[in-house]
Amino acid sequence: MPATGRCQGTISFASTLYLCPILDLLLAEIPPSIQPEIRLGLQEALVNAAKHGNQLDPGKTIAVRFSISKEMYWWTISDQGTQTFHPCCCQSADSDTLPDETSECGRGLFILSQIFDRVEWNPQERQLRLGKLVPRWRKS
Repeated sequence: MPATGRCQGTISFASTLYLCPILDLLLAEIPPSIQPEIRLGLQEALVNAAKHGNQLDPGKTIAVRFSISKEMYWWTISDQGTQTFHPCCCQSADSDTLPDETSECGRGLFILSQIFDRVEWNPQERQLRLGKLVPRWRKS
């Protein structure tokens, strides 16, 4: 069980799809029981930042800030891309229906909304903020 405010840090890395060691670092403080689903969500978010945000340009970096508050695990992912992202043009993240299988967008947001309790996009900062309730606070 993590202590309040005990863990926070930032890592940055060149745009890449080789994410295993990065994911291992980001999951180090996460209980093993929820690591697989968090790994899937973080991998989706990091692939999107590298591929869609930074266009796989190794000269651009991705930064991830991780923190634990009393009730939440937080990851803030930033890229250096220039493309505009409009999450509202795709499938609603709050919807319980799957995005259309022929759709060009929306599946990643759908996955993130199913894994994380909070998914927030800040277009001015090019930041995706993901929050997961600390398991002891989760209601059954």
